[in-house]
Amino acid sequence: MISPARQLSRRRLWLVLGAVLMILVVVNVANKYGPPHTGLVAGPLVALGLILLGRRTGLTWHDLGLSRRTLLPGLKYAIGAVLAVGIVYAIGAAVPATRPAFQDVRYHLHLSAALTTAFVVVPLGTVLLEEVAFRGVLLGLVNRHRGAAWASVTSSVLFGLWHILPSLRLAEANKAVGSVLGTDFAGQMLAVLGAVAFTAVAGLLLCELRRRSGSLLAAAALHWATNGMGLLVAAGLATIRLT
Repeated sequence: MISPARQLSRRRLWLVLGAVLMILVVVNVANKYGPPHTGLVAGPLVALGLILLGRRTGLTWHDLGLSRRTLLPGLKYAIGAVLAVGIVYAIGAAVPATRPAFQDVRYHLHLSAALTTAFVVVPLGTVLLEEVAFRGVLLGLVNRHRGAAWASVTSSVLFGLWHILPSLRLAEANKAVGSVLGTDFAGQMLAVLGAVAFTAVAGLLLCELRRRSGSLLAAAALHWATNGMGLLVAAGLATIRLT
């Protein structure tokens, strides 16, 4: 028989999870269909709100990955993650067989726009909210009630589903994806499923990095490097082709 305290704890978990998920659904739809750069405003505000909600429900700064004690280990992992991604992207851009993966029409930007997107829009409009939500509040909450394994899986599956709307035009926008899957309806659906699966697996990696370092900084750095540096490489290659 489940004790009343255990039932209350479980009910509280589901209530908070439901609230966080409702907030994220609204933000996801607003980012997709709202005014340009909605995420640049909503991201920091919602991230702050989620942190306050997490603290209100009893999560510590360590649970959220924001403890000062883990800042230095997080910084070390962060530097290593950025360097690793930079090396992988440099090789990928240099090798003709993998170069088409960077040919994405969404990132055909002028230098100033590419720099602004990589160093302002991506960290504030994407990375901040997603790391606080998925590797901070959700991971900390489920870990507190269900343990690390459940926390990583739950966070990562939700992170994958979060990318359904952003990947709806992936087959059309990315040359490599479109050439493999096609750009018809079936190809677009396969691209979405692939994006969800890929980001869910990436979420597991980010959760593990967060767990090992104890800090959101490490996961945020890898997340930014994957998105921001990928954007810069794609924009650079597009500029070279046009000159």
